[in-house]
Amino acid sequence: MIKDRIEALRAELNEANFNYYVLNLPTISDFEFDQKLKELEILERENPQFFDANSPTQRVGSDINQQFTQAAHQYPMISLANTYSENEVTDFYNRTQRALNQDFELVCELKYDGTAISLIYENGALIRAITRGDGEKGDDVTTNVRTIKSIPLNLYGKNYPQKFEIRGEILLPWTEFDRLNRERQQQEEPLFANPRNAAAGTLKLQNSSVVSSRKLDAYLYYLLGENLPADTHFENLQTAETWGFKISDALKVCKNLQEVFNFLKYWDSERKNLPVATDGVVIKVNSIAQQNFLGMTAKSPRWAIAYKFQAERAVTRLNSVSYQVGRTGAITPVANLEPVLLSGTIVKRASLHNADIIENLDLHIGDMVFVEKGGEIIPKITGVDLDSRILIGEKVKFIKNCPECGSLLTRYQGEAAHYCPNENHCPPQIKGKIEHFVSRRAMNIEGLGEETVNLLYDNNLLKNIADIYELKVPDLARLERLGNKSAQNIKISIERSKSVPYQRILFALGIRFVGETTAKKLAFAFTEIEQLEQATAEQLITVDEVGERIAQSVVAYFADESNREIINRLKMCGLQFSLSAEQQQEKSNALAGKTIVISGTFAKNSRDAYKTIIEQNGGKNSSSVSAKTSFILAGENMGPEKLKKAQSLGVELITENEFLQLLENQR
Repeated sequence: MIKDRIEALRAELNEANFNYYVLNLPTISDFEFDQKLKELEILERENPQFFDANSPTQRVGSDINQQFTQAAHQYPMISLANTYSENEVTDFYNRTQRALNQDFELVCELKYDGTAISLIYENGALIRAITRGDGEKGDDVTTNVRTIKSIPLNLYGKNYPQKFEIRGEILLPWTEFDRLNRERQQQEEPLFANPRNAAAGTLKLQNSSVVSSRKLDAYLYYLLGENLPADTHFENLQTAETWGFKISDALKVCKNLQEVFNFLKYWDSERKNLPVATDGVVIKVNSIAQQNFLGMTAKSPRWAIAYKFQAERAVTRLNSVSYQVGRTGAITPVANLEPVLLSGTIVKRASLHNADIIENLDLHIGDMVFVEKGGEIIPKITGVDLDSRILIGEKVKFIKNCPECGSLLTRYQGEAAHYCPNENHCPPQIKGKIEHFVSRRAMNIEGLGEETVNLLYDNNLLKNIADIYELKVPDLARLERLGNKSAQNIKISIERSKSVPYQRILFALGIRFVGETTAKKLAFAFTEIEQLEQATAEQLITVDEVGERIAQSVVAYFADESNREIINRLKMCGLQFSLSAEQQQEKSNALAGKTIVISGTFAKNSRDAYKTIIEQNGGKNSSSVSAKTSFILAGENMGPEKLKKAQSLGVELITENEFLQLLENQR
């Protein structure tokens, strides 16, 4: 029967996920896994009556946006008391000993540096995942958590309680953190400061398919509920591991204080080799009965304490400060340091971010500076050792001219960064624009990475983005590291990029302050590039989310003759500089003059899709409810504050079906 086949595939895929992501022992090939997953997807699509929210097919996430609802914790998620010294650990041990007046064991486990999560299971199935929130209630992020492959959707065995809660930490592994930051750096987006912030931000994304792509991980560390399998914390976790949960093997039962100190000393060093971030060790009384006897203070349990590792800090000499120029002309100051060992790596450089930070640090060349990494992947200077300042060197002052082309730098009002305005003749900006143009989210031209762009620029084959479409296979093939095959593949990808739609080309042009969303809004407001070229700042500001700064940047871009010449060359090469006929047909004035707020979750389209539909039909999207709001497109779980304000202002609420019918009636 079809149902039996579906259930068999789900069981096979769940087991494969467990073996790969929890046990790290893959049992089937990626190809075989993908084939079985594809078969299951087809069967589920053709037989929707057998839908299961915990099916392996749901781990890929959905692009339908969601608004998180609040859920109360059955057991409050309170914080642990922190300690930073062995003396304080000794004090905790002695207090526990006096309070219990009997033998006790402690369990030491790593304190993972991620975002806390509570997972609730009923009858062996995940039914809810809730963030810590304020400790009493948190956000229901079940849809996003289902995409994390190391969290079981259905448990193994039969000996688990009918209902229980397990808590843990959701983490972003270092390798994935580095990959995300490389991508963000290429796009000149703000970098994640550390994996903890990245994991927390990812878990709260509205698009679960993006969450799935970021490959979050999870370690579970605390079992709660009635009828637990054992009276000790350690045994409960060992049993939970047999149900399919990922439990750290860095878990030790300690009989005395010396064993605790040995654990702390070992992991203070060894943690640097772990695939995920840690910031300390949690020390807990092992016996559940003894935990209950010790009870809680107003803020934290008396039976547990968190020992925090000291953030690694080094002192080294500031030799010089250099300045890097980004794609948009942003100038980043970099401290060049006397090499020093920090968190297992040799640090030679540290970012100084901007002129204000340099001024606040009062840096002088030759200063002995404090450099920290801690949970941060990017070394930073946290201060100056003033006691070592004997022969003071030259005060560090932010430069006034571009280090690459000599142009006078500018600083926009409200911006921390300085910019080089010479965007068409400053070499790093030229190469950065080309790299942005060919990137995956823009024109998606494969084979033209940073090294290849530098190679082509140095050989005078690329001086601007239009030159890409005039590259010839023989010219590419003769260059070092390329060859005929690579050259042909690059040329094929270049030709393929000519079908990229207008809105993505606008983003690819690299107009300052115009990101993907803004480019899309401009494309639908000005359906041909000629219209956009002639638009005034006043006309541009009428476009949703386009303010004075963006409007002035667009006007300045098209006022530059060299930019207009590049666009004309791209047109001649066959790029799409107008909305497609299909997109043009979709456009109407059905919502002209209406300001619409979207709130809640929807069944038929994602929130982003509805934003596009509103723009295509002449309406304006707004994020907040006001007296100017025409109506609210209201989905399930509409935000309570928006609902309250809509009721007080008398703003109409329209359901998803009513909205689609409204558009249909206008055709």
